Amino acid sequence: MRRALTSVGTGDRYGDGDRRGGDGPDDGDASRLWHITLSVSGKPAPLSEVRRGLEQLAHDHPFLLTSRYADDHAEIRYWEEARDLHDAAAVALRLWGEHRSSAQLPPWEIVGLEVIDRATYHQRVAEGYGPPPAHPVGVHPY
Repeated sequence: MRRALTSVGTGDRYGDGDRRGGDGPDDGDASRLWHITLSVSGKPAPLSEVRRGLEQLAHDHPFLLTSRYADDHAEIRYWEEARDLHDAAAVALRLWGEHRSSAQLPPWEIVGLEVIDRATYHQRVAEGYGPPPAHPVGVHPY
């Protein structure tokens, strides 16, 4: 059975950022929000080219929260909407490769992926264990 993958849509469905319908496992086919942290790494590239590529990726993928980069690695954080963790991870794993050419990203490989649901993300932040909310939003050097 093939399942369709989804990406974050444009609408005011979330209003204040809260979901109507819950984040629990009993939501059936309802989409949920997932916080994605994608880490990529490879041979060093000029910092100006890395920054430009990540800025283009942020333009192409408007739900990108923040990117941090160095000449040989980068971390991208954003929210994805998907039915379950498997779908969110599949979309995240395609992000770099699908935008590599259009954004002229370095030919780096994905070396890390974290996918957590919205409730877990906010719980970690509240308990001081997770990364703080991405401020400022955008592309920044390490």
